[in-house]
Amino acid sequence: MEDSRREFLKRSGCALGMAALATQMRHFGMMEAMAQKAIDADRGIEGGENYKALVLVFWSGGNDGNNIVVPNHNDATISNYATYANIRNASGLAVPQASLLPIAVPRLGGLSYGLHPSFGPVTGGINNGIHELWAQQKMAIVTNCGTLVRPMLRSQYLNNSVQKPYQLFSHSDQVAQYQTSISNTQAFTGWGGRLSDRLTPGQNPNGLIPMVTSIAGAQLFTAGQTTLPMAIAQANNTGTPNLANVLNPAGFNTTTASQARLTAFNQLRTVDLDSNFVAAASHVTDLAMQANAALQTSQEVTAVFPNTGIGLQLKQVARLIKKRLELNVNRQIFYVQIGGFDTHNGQVTGQSNLISQFSQAARAFYDEMAMQNAQNDVTLFTLSDFGRTLTPAGSGAGVVGSDHAWGNHMFAIGGSVLGGDFYGNTRPDGSGNIYPTLTPGGPDDTDTGTGPRGRWIPTTSVEQYANTMAKWFGLPQDAPTLTGVFPNIGNFTNQSLGFLP
Repeated sequence: MEDSRREFLKRSGCALGMAALATQMRHFGMMEAMAQKAIDADRGIEGGENYKALVLVFWSGGNDGNNIVVPNHNDATISNYATYANIRNASGLAVPQASLLPIAVPRLGGLSYGLHPSFGPVTGGINNGIHELWAQQKMAIVTNCGTLVRPMLRSQYLNNSVQKPYQLFSHSDQVAQYQTSISNTQAFTGWGGRLSDRLTPGQNPNGLIPMVTSIAGAQLFTAGQTTLPMAIAQANNTGTPNLANVLNPAGFNTTTASQARLTAFNQLRTVDLDSNFVAAASHVTDLAMQANAALQTSQEVTAVFPNTGIGLQLKQVARLIKKRLELNVNRQIFYVQIGGFDTHNGQVTGQSNLISQFSQAARAFYDEMAMQNAQNDVTLFTLSDFGRTLTPAGSGAGVVGSDHAWGNHMFAIGGSVLGGDFYGNTRPDGSGNIYPTLTPGGPDDTDTGTGPRGRWIPTTSVEQYANTMAKWFGLPQDAPTLTGVFPNIGNFTNQSLGFLP
């Protein structure tokens, strides 16, 4: 009889569409903690209190940062448009100066830089893009950011006197390092997951869903030691699945036999709760069913989102944020992704289309957060595999591209962002500027010899960038807590870049 009961419970559990919530059931520590919390925690905190969310948009493939933030000035003391154009113009890879969207940069003496034109209004677009958020000081750019073990000069790179990130220029390895923030060894948890590990007990003690949600499948970024991430599908062009369907138990319907089976399943989950494992497994399902009930009442977003993959992913994020009170969450971390940035060829058109998709979706998301009165509580930010070479690969509009490189430029968008400026560090010896010197074989390039490509050595680490957001999110800045999330942060003097308070 006992074997039959367990077999029924196992099969019923496998039938749950809400299994997305339990994708990390192997984390027994989390299950035990959740079971104990169900038994004796004092449930006194309401969701939405001091709410904050981080939304990672991962530009998969390695976005060419050299074409998204371009010098738009003629100052001779710092890399200018002519420096950039002299290297990229002949092949057709340079963005024409007249089409750049100008931005003034106070930290660089007010010099003008330019964003790729696809960050502004585009034909068929639904909004003005994110360019105008710069003037509103709601968007900041972190320049020449990348994977680092510790600060590094070109001379140290060339003589191997400072440890390099492992497997530079490799897609899979560099994606892993951006998502884990760890570049000196392979890691199996992401910094989003580790941030959730530290903050869930205090910030989301009664949350009906996990702190971390991916709209783009299982990701290393979301994995923690005790964190139980949730993965849900993006909406399609008709808005399906809506949130009322994403956690619905599958395998049950309205027939008498099916309802009897569901009743039996619910009752069986009240048995054997003296076992931590059984109690935890039952509690995970309880939370899923409570969350499903909370999501049945529709609260559709107001802003119009583009009918693109990234637009529909961010729409799902906006829907979940709108349900934050019912879901009893005070902190949330989201992962979404847009692919196609591995532009070894066809970059001019390909990157332009991808930037437009991102810009339109990010602006719709920002506008929706404003409509929810949550724009100051939500920060959207970008990561990518790596930057790309300044020197083109091939030539001709339909052929030209760029190859794998290192340092890149990242965007942070939100009402709390201290925007309208560049953030980052100069070289470890204090020389140079926070924007790299656009000279192949120059002081910021890894390459030497007869054919340097322009692969910028980062002056700002992923950990510094990530911790700036983690600090705003509520991560205590004492050394033991910091190193628990960002193990190498002690190698960097400036542990927060200042683009968030």
